[in-house]
Amino acid sequence: MDAQSTDVVPGTLDMLILKTLSLAPLHAFGIARRVEQISRGVFKVNAGSLLVALQRLERAGWLDAEWRETENNRQGRFYSLTRAGRKQLELETAAWERRVSAMSRLLRAEA
Repeated sequence: MDAQSTDVVPGTLDMLILKTLSLAPLHAFGIARRVEQISRGVFKVNAGSLLVALQRLERAGWLDAEWRETENNRQGRFYSLTRAGRKQLELETAAWERRVSAMSRLLRAEA
């Protein structure tokens, strides 16, 4: 993975979606755009992967979805976090922070 890569880190898409939706309900394109904006262009979400993940998260009970009008006067499926989704975000965030801390220790290790 080079320094210019914009791929989402494997295994983090669900967490990124949950975190983004904890800020405000959004449609799929809005989620992808928000991830890119907040990460300052470091991460870009593949539309196909995003739609599959949204369906999976909705089936798991972590998201609710409803059809509403978008800012372009079109119908879009807006997603919002459920209570179970907020709990899952807490769990995934804690696990991610443990992994980042461990990786940081490993990278600073000296002989």
